[in-house]
Amino acid sequence: MSPLARRVYDACHLTGSFRLRSGQVSTEYFDKYLFEGQPALLRDVAEAMVGLLPECDVLAGMEMGGIPVATVMSQLTGLPTVFVRKQAKEYGTQKAAEGGPVEGRRVVVIEDVVTTGGALLASCRLLRDAGARVETVVCAIDREQGGRANLEAEGLQLRAALTRTELEA
Repeated sequence: MSPLARRVYDACHLTGSFRLRSGQVSTEYFDKYLFEGQPALLRDVAEAMVGLLPECDVLAGMEMGGIPVATVMSQLTGLPTVFVRKQAKEYGTQKAAEGGPVEGRRVVVIEDVVTTGGALLASCRLLRDAGARVETVVCAIDREQGGRANLEAEGLQLRAALTRTELEA
């Protein structure tokens, strides 16, 4: 296990009794927000993700977990960042991506954890509908539960700083 994987695992792996989204109860839980709430660890994860970026014009942080990661990556790279909602708001500007223009720009989507990629795919479609050129998603953790294949089916490459396999090693 890499030192970064060990630090993320130690910060986020919890034991107890947890009800999962599926309704099942588990004695283990991985709370991804725990690494995002620790400034030094968040910065180290973001630095690892910066190394995975292709040439691009804009970073797009996914609501909600991708936003802190994208913000730190923006600080490290000087790239502008937009913040992507799961769906466009129905009032005000009615935008799905807030913070700046994406039309005609090479946008890399930033996410904290990718599982199946369902919500991520919907947001990538919203960005593409707004004229963004989206080809790559960079995430902190790939849970290796089908997200990579689902993204590839939509013409998106997934680049992960860490994988579930690495975290559990």
